[in-house]
Formats: sequence, structure tokens, C-alpha cells
Amino acid sequence: MPNSKKETKTKKSDDLGAARSVLKTESRAIDVMAKGLGDNFVSAVDLLQKISGRVVVTGMGKSGHIARKIAATFASTGKPSFFVHPGEASHGDLGMIQQNDCVIALSNSGETAELSDIVAYTRRYRIPLLGITGRADSTLDKQADVGLVIPDEPEACPMGLAPTTSTTVMLALGDALAVCLLEREGFTAEDFHGFHPGGKLGQRLLKVSDLMHEGKELPLISETSSMAEALIEMTSKSFGVVGVIGAKGKLDGVVTDGDLRRNMNPELLNQKVSEIMTKGGVSASPDQLASEAVAIMNENKITILFIIQDNKPVGILHIHDCLRAGVA
Repeated sequence: MPNSKKETKTKKSDDLGAARSVLKTESRAIDVMAKGLGDNFVSAVDLLQKISGRVVVTGMGKSGHIARKIAATFASTGKPSFFVHPGEASHGDLGMIQQNDCVIALSNSGETAELSDIVAYTRRYRIPLLGITGRADSTLDKQADVGLVIPDEPEACPMGLAPTTSTTVMLALGDALAVCLLEREGFTAEDFHGFHPGGKLGQRLLKVSDLMHEGKELPLISETSSMAEALIEMTSKSFGVVGVIGAKGKLDGVVTDGDLRRNMNPELLNQKVSEIMTKGGVSASPDQLASEAVAIMNENKITILFIIQDNKPVGILHIHDCLRAGVA
């Protein structure tokens, strides 16, 4: 039993040591790449920004898997992009590539045979070609309009054979290209939400205008109205609150269930709304993120916000609307 515990402890130590070695090796290569970036990288971003078509990303084997992810990143950050398999390209999929597109080809050796037809096609039809390779003197680098060469750093695999460091650096370089292009073109969080309407990311980027109630659903009443009228409006709209509108259509205050309880007396229904209402009130705008509206409600210990635009109420938002949409 003592020997078994010792062996387990040694194995755990070996595993952690190997894992840390992999991460350090790969992070060191990324750091070398970052320090070595120069005019070629800027030229690559220029090339991508100038095209009016799509970014077509291609690669074989492990480079192909990285190419798929790079294409997905471009597509999700505002640059139409897709992956073309080199093998399929030679059997008809070259027709997917148009003259206003740009091809990004990935190959660590720069000599991947399966890429030859795509490279030749881009040269024949003058389609911009961006090569990402591990060899500056390779065929891919020489043929590309812009070549990006990843650093000659050892693979994290102990045999130095399995693509590990090289694919990690290619992936990071693809991210760098996509983010630089995103920043140049002024891609915003709102644009990002347009491409990510589902899932947690979509929930985080929902705007107040996506969830608020508007039009006839709004519980509103004039400040000259009686509390009897206010009570009818409050009850019919089922929000437990009514907004009080002044002469210029501005939201001057609110009457809540709490206001009713605090002012309960025999003459309550005959009193004017302006005598009972809480002046001012907390509000939000339609363009704010729903998560911001939730934060405002939490900070003020309330469950409802009137939504104001140009000093006039245009909507109302309940905390339950946010919770149902997954915003919390």
C-alpha cells in the first residue's frame, strides 16, 4: 500500500510537470511571435480590409482544424468567412472561391501537396492569397501575396512530431488578424449581438428595447387625474405601478403599490395623483443593455423601470422580463 501511494504521487507530479511544460513551450512561442510581428502583419490586415468578398480559410490535417476555427472567428466578428477543404477544392469546391475573396492558406511546412490546386487557382484568377506557414522559403510563402511566418519553436510534443506549438501559434495569429480587422472596421458589441442572438452571449447582449413593454401596455395617467382613475389604470396593466405624465408628456413621477399603502385613508380615491406620487423616479433608456437595467433595479431595490427616450416614457421593463430572457 505505501508503494502504491508513492507511485500515485509520483504519477501526479509527472503529469503536472508535463502539462506545465507544454503550456510554457506554447506560450513562449506565442510570445516570440508577438515580438516578431512587423510590416507583413499590417499588410495582411490591409489585404483583408480591402476585399469586398469573403475570407476563405483552408488547410490540411491539423492546420485544417485550425483554419475552421479561424474562419468561424472572422465570421462572428463581422467578416464573412468560411472553410474550404483542400481535397474537396480539387473536386469542384474551387467554384466557391470568387475573385473578390481572399484566401488564407495554412501549412506548417508550406509544402502541403493538397493545397497546390487552391494556390494555383488564386494565382490564375488574381485572388489575394495570405499564407501562414512555418518556413519563410517554402512554396506557400513564396506564392502568397502576403506571407506570415510563425517562429521556429519546438513542438510541445516530447518527440517533437505532433503539431502542438505550431497549431497553437497559428490559432493565436488568426485571432490577432480577426481582432485587428474588427477594431479597424469599428465592429461594436451591438454588431456582435447580431451574430450571436442565442446562448449566454446573446443573453448578455440583449438590449432593454428587446424586452420592454410598449404602446398600449404602458400604465400611464395624467398628473391631474384622480387616484381612482390611477387605481383602475394600475390594475388593468398589471405592473403594480402607474407612470404620471405632466403637461409636456414628461414622466413626472410614479405611483406604486407601496405609495397606495403609505397613503391609505378614506379620501384616497378622491385625491389627485400629484398628491400621492413619488416624484422623479428611476429609469433606463431603450439602448442600454438589459443587464445594466437589472443592475439599476438591484441597486435601487425595485422590480420595474420606466424606459425613457427624449424625456418621454416609451416602455416599461419588469425584472421578470429579464429573468425569463436569462438576463440576471
